[in-house]
Amino acid sequence: MQGATLDRQSNPESVRGYAFYDWGKSAFETSVTTAVLPAWFAYLFLKANGLEAEILGRDMTSDAVWSVAVAIGALLVAIASPSLGVIADRRAIKMWWLRILTYLGAGSTIALAFAPLFDISLQWVWIFVMFLLANIGLNGAGVFYNALLPHMGTDDEMDAISNKAFAYGYFGGGVLLLIHLLMITFIVNGAGSNPSWLIPFVMASSGAWWLGFAMLTFKYVPEPEIENEMESLGINQSAKLAFSELKKTFSEWRKFKTLFIYMFAYFLFIDGINSVTALAGIYGISVLGLTTTALIATILVIQFVAAPCAIGFTKLAEATSTKSALTISLIGWVVVVTAALSFAPLELSQHSEYDFQYDWNEDTSEYDISVGETAFALKLSVDESEQDWATKWLSVMPIHEDDNYDDRMIYEFNNPDTESDEYRTASTADTQLIEMFFEDFSETRFSASVSGGSLDGHIALGDEHPTSLGDGPLDFVPETVRDKLWEPLGFSVMYQFLLLGCMAGALLGGSQGLARSLFGQMVPETRSAEFFGFFG
Repeated sequence: MQGATLDRQSNPESVRGYAFYDWGKSAFETSVTTAVLPAWFAYLFLKANGLEAEILGRDMTSDAVWSVAVAIGALLVAIASPSLGVIADRRAIKMWWLRILTYLGAGSTIALAFAPLFDISLQWVWIFVMFLLANIGLNGAGVFYNALLPHMGTDDEMDAISNKAFAYGYFGGGVLLLIHLLMITFIVNGAGSNPSWLIPFVMASSGAWWLGFAMLTFKYVPEPEIENEMESLGINQSAKLAFSELKKTFSEWRKFKTLFIYMFAYFLFIDGINSVTALAGIYGISVLGLTTTALIATILVIQFVAAPCAIGFTKLAEATSTKSALTISLIGWVVVVTAALSFAPLELSQHSEYDFQYDWNEDTSEYDISVGETAFALKLSVDESEQDWATKWLSVMPIHEDDNYDDRMIYEFNNPDTESDEYRTASTADTQLIEMFFEDFSETRFSASVSGGSLDGHIALGDEHPTSLGDGPLDFVPETVRDKLWEPLGFSVMYQFLLLGCMAGALLGGSQGLARSLFGQMVPETRSAEFFGFFG
């Protein structure tokens, strides 16, 4: 096509269609990747293999296998996307590739729901394969989706379009996550049942959500016009062209010096942001002692805070510039990460706040032993040292045998929410044994308290408990902030985490959207897919 108009005013209908793709695919990133699938995969892997499985001659845990799926998907797309981008810049196939990769990603997400149809030994394998394909679809589609951005409007409109899409994504992903969590809350916690269809439904509905809203993108976003479009090539010719053009691009690095410098900077700051978002959940539970409920509530809040704030950063960019607004957001990230050093669980003051609770039963003249919600969220580690400690004090701990392991005896905490006597804490112990148990707490990450009876008021606190500060080189920071701020305000670590989560959410959409927008303004519009292949 000769003389195609490349830099044109945006079409509101096309922009909405473009943003709805983010709305749809964010369901996979929230409900599937973040909230539900990792735990389901770990459970099925455990049921089939125990702690480890030998894969390609190596013993691997469920976490390691999960990481491999994520890494392979990202690596394959990183290798292939620049080459595919070269062809997409010379043929009108950006929307075609977006469709194909969306069908792959959303279809594989829906297919996750079919895992229960297989034998228990193969269910985790099915999830691994489908999750890998879904990740390839997500990451690959993201390259061509981002490459459409420079064609959606003029450079002056880029900030608004990019941030609007991110705002749609956070809101859309948050809406479906809220629906899923309400279902889980009312069905599992409210009705006391855990139907086998529930998690597969979450998977299938997430894929359908992604595919359904992507249809609006396919309907309203036109294929970008190509200047001097080339004829269709065979596979060998396409590969030769792709590699020759990539070689040419690298040889012309001086021509794109500023662009390559920005890409290098982008890799650094976006990796920092992604590290914070990826590790915040496990840090909150394992280090700060947050409950799973508190963590999921924070994820939801972040979704709904990030959406309007992404639009707010558009206004900031209009008042200053894209670069200035992005710089402000990155300075904000430095503040947030630094402020996270002040996280400090308040010192325990109530009997109900302790991990192990011993309550005197006047009717039986014995101590009933129960586990707190926080300890149940932390889980009893399968590490030998912690299991040996649990075995030693089995008769005075609220634990039971975990039947998921066949190779050795593993104990887990009783569930404080279940109605079953098997998991209800009806154990009792004599006072001397409890006293000895409390003396053996120093090297643990738990706490214990006694209410009533002859041991009333006795407490035990492990050196690794979240409230135990003072050993680390930077522990003076959270200690000082806890004494001067958190304690006087009665601000628990859950609210500290939520506050920092809101601050991070306020920056997320803006930093991501402006980073993409700035890149879109810098790349040659006729080579958007090639350069977004590197960017993605």
